[in-house]
Amino acid sequence: MDIAKPIKELRESTGMSRKEFSEHTGIPVRTLEDWEAGRRTPPEYIPRLLAYQIKFDSVFDKNTKRNVSVIQDADGNRIVIINDIRFKGKRSIDWKEVRAYLKEFVGEFYVIASTGDVIYIGSDLPSEYTGSNYTKKLNGTAAKAKANASQGIPEMIEISIGKHFRENNDKKHNWNAKNGWYRYDSRFALPVYDESGEIERYNIFHASMIIRHANDGKMYLYDVIDIKKETSTPLES
Repeated sequence: MDIAKPIKELRESTGMSRKEFSEHTGIPVRTLEDWEAGRRTPPEYIPRLLAYQIKFDSVFDKNTKRNVSVIQDADGNRIVIINDIRFKGKRSIDWKEVRAYLKEFVGEFYVIASTGDVIYIGSDLPSEYTGSNYTKKLNGTAAKAKANASQGIPEMIEISIGKHFRENNDKKHNWNAKNGWYRYDSRFALPVYDESGEIERYNIFHASMIIRHANDGKMYLYDVIDIKKETSTPLES
């Protein structure tokens, strides 16, 4: 894996010079220069650690508004636990509300722990996530699951596994997916409430994270599809 590019992208996303980034992170300027130029190769976990620090600094206030955590199941697989049902909808989901919520993430980026890939949230995600052909076909539990999964997108990206590539064959995406498409597997869980309003259990869902590799060389989350409730025993609270 080319470590230099993610490190440079992470630094540039902060708007800091190498000197400023050095002072902020404690990494010597010369070391940053060597990493970005490819003269030296840092450990693969370095981009992840830098991304976590930058996110903590820049979106701490936003994250405190989300009741989201990550756990491991008995088999060691990671699951994003979303503890609030923000988008309810007695009959149908208000996708305009979901779209407005997703706009808060535009411009952010997250790192997939298993690969080190830096994934950006572009301005097209809110509309695609809420208005894609896949979303339009959803109803009931599946629609509610996708709407509320939006709260856990940062963590769902970070725990993604099973990277799979395919070429772009659609002229519509000649620019925004010029370098092809990637699909990753992720999992999330939503609470199920009893009649008294207490959390009775959690239902676990599988989802596919669709990533477009754009003309600018960056990878962007495009949509979350194939959301399916798993048949395994729900995670007890």
